[in-house]
Amino acid sequence: MEAMEVDLAVETGGVRQPEVAAAPAADLAEGANVPQVIFDSGSSTEVDEDDGENEEAAAPRLPATWAFSQRVVHVAAGTRSAVRGAPIRRRLRQGLRVHYPSQTAAPSSGFPDFLLRAPAASVAEPESGSTTDFSDSEEDEAERNEDGTSAAQAVVPAGPNADNTVQQVQPQDPTTSNSSSASHSDRRDAHNLNTQPAPVLPPSQESESDACTICFEAWTTAGEHRPATLRCGHLFGYTCIQRWLKAQGPSAKCPQCNKKAKRSDIVVLYALKVRALDNSEQESLKKSLEEEQSLRRKAELESAQYKLKLQVVTNKYGQAQQELQELRALMTKAGRSSAASSSSSSSSSLLGASQMGSKMSQYSFSNAVLVSQSGGCRVLSYCEPLGCLLASQPSPHSTLLPGFGVKKVSMVNMKASQYIPIHSKQIRGLSFNRQNDSLLLSAALDNTIKLTSLLTNTVVQTYNAGKPVWSCCWCLDNSNYIYAGLSHGSVLIYDTRDTSTHVQELRPLRSRCPVASLCYIPRATSSSFPCGGLITGSLEGGCFWEQVNEATYRPHILPLETARCIDIQVETESRHCLVTYRPGRSNPSLHCVLMALSRSPQLESDQHPDCSCSPVQTFSAGSSCTLLTKNAVFKSPDGDRTLVCAGDEASNSTMVWDAGSGSLLQKLPADLPVLDISSLSVNGEHFLAALTEKMLKVYRWE
Repeated sequence: MEAMEVDLAVETGGVRQPEVAAAPAADLAEGANVPQVIFDSGSSTEVDEDDGENEEAAAPRLPATWAFSQRVVHVAAGTRSAVRGAPIRRRLRQGLRVHYPSQTAAPSSGFPDFLLRAPAASVAEPESGSTTDFSDSEEDEAERNEDGTSAAQAVVPAGPNADNTVQQVQPQDPTTSNSSSASHSDRRDAHNLNTQPAPVLPPSQESESDACTICFEAWTTAGEHRPATLRCGHLFGYTCIQRWLKAQGPSAKCPQCNKKAKRSDIVVLYALKVRALDNSEQESLKKSLEEEQSLRRKAELESAQYKLKLQVVTNKYGQAQQELQELRALMTKAGRSSAASSSSSSSSSLLGASQMGSKMSQYSFSNAVLVSQSGGCRVLSYCEPLGCLLASQPSPHSTLLPGFGVKKVSMVNMKASQYIPIHSKQIRGLSFNRQNDSLLLSAALDNTIKLTSLLTNTVVQTYNAGKPVWSCCWCLDNSNYIYAGLSHGSVLIYDTRDTSTHVQELRPLRSRCPVASLCYIPRATSSSFPCGGLITGSLEGGCFWEQVNEATYRPHILPLETARCIDIQVETESRHCLVTYRPGRSNPSLHCVLMALSRSPQLESDQHPDCSCSPVQTFSAGSSCTLLTKNAVFKSPDGDRTLVCAGDEASNSTMVWDAGSGSLLQKLPADLPVLDISSLSVNGEHFLAALTEKMLKVYRWE
């Protein structure tokens, strides 16, 4: 705000003269009425008095706006001036000089001088905070050049820290000019020594965030104009935002974002400086770094996988080279003899080579994993995509979560990892399909079969069979179909696309014994047994259900021993099936019979070919069998023979036979009777897993 000064003049004899013209020094001490000069921030107002007007003192005039340019106040008395006939010129300087009656200066008899001041928006603050640098001599010289006369004046510097004192200025006469100038100079020096101007930052170092957006004044670290904020986060001076909200009333809003605000939302900030750090570039660099690290981890994982595959291929290549050398040696030996003798010698050499291989490579104990402390484990299955074994067991927290489920055992670190609850009663069958989608099929005595996703560890489909389910398997020719063997001898066929009920039922041809085992044989065009279908095994015998088409199954009774069959397993490549019999009168020991499936030729067009099986090799074990165990038949890891594995309850061990010769290769000890056996391959290494009621024994092929 610009300042304005109003001087009063006393009329004498129709001529207006200054009240303090040629006032003696004694009048100052007696409190004579002396004109006063009030200094402001470098701006001035010029007031001219007319010669012919006999009026009273003019009323003080206020500026029309808050910011206007600097001007110089000239008070010209014309030819009626009492001081040497020259106009009185007064300059206003920076600072606030207001006279109050309580001050020690002499009171004025005329109209009191006053000043309204506000900072001008268009006038920048001086860098040093001091007043203008015009000297008295320069001003006098300028006045002489302009008017040809000299005017008496007094200049008192003022700054931002100047107090509310009054500097009296009067025209000097020759008798009092020296003393008055000396006293004025002393007061000015004393004031400059006591009050030092506050340092002000140059415009280049100031920031818009350091000023209040309402009054455009800088914030203070203390007092009423310290920084304050609303709920929206914008910053203002405390007094400014308080007045703003009070003036707007109930509909008050933030001056910047127009969000609703009230006086209780004002929060005072106790910070010396508030600045927002621009970290957008840092955040973008962090994001780029995370993406780069993710790509690097992905590349490292792919590199490790390729290295592992390369190692597997290298091992297979080494084995192939060794087998090739052995075959060349056998061919060299066979070429020296006759055709008949060569065939016999080659067969004996192959048998000797197989025996050598058996001596060189066999199963050795690798690890033992505790599955259930209370026991109750029953069946076992291997999930190839996840590289983990699944063993059925009762819930480890039967009071909180009763029922039965499966325990995951990782084949990477050989540790049990997680329990998945599935059924309410004991699980009797587990199976995976060929699609490697980690979808587990389970059958239990709670009359249900369920599909469980091992990726999410949740049950995705449940089928109610109406009877206890003893076994289950997938259709290897069409993964949309699953089979469930019931306790009364029937087999239910379910379509996974139909979630309501079964689509077909295969009823038993003989007695209604529980279906203890189910195995599916896929179709093979170039085999001696090209049929595909389902093999069911019960205590009364076995049956092959040939799948003619998608909805038609033709039964074939297999010539098995009656009332003693406990398990049937199939080796799909060789089309052989392993039938396990418990001890009886004719054979007092547990024995396994390897049978080859065959199909009779079709003699007439109206007759269907008959499917049957014939024994190939018999393997004998211990004399006791109180549990329905599951055995295994599979290709050996070296690929040149077939191995048969069965649990011996009498010796609590796993017995390994050579299917070709029938000789016992190994007897792997276990603490408890072996209930289920599974052969698996992980990262090029071959393992044999044997499940007991509490433990899982893992053996490595070496």
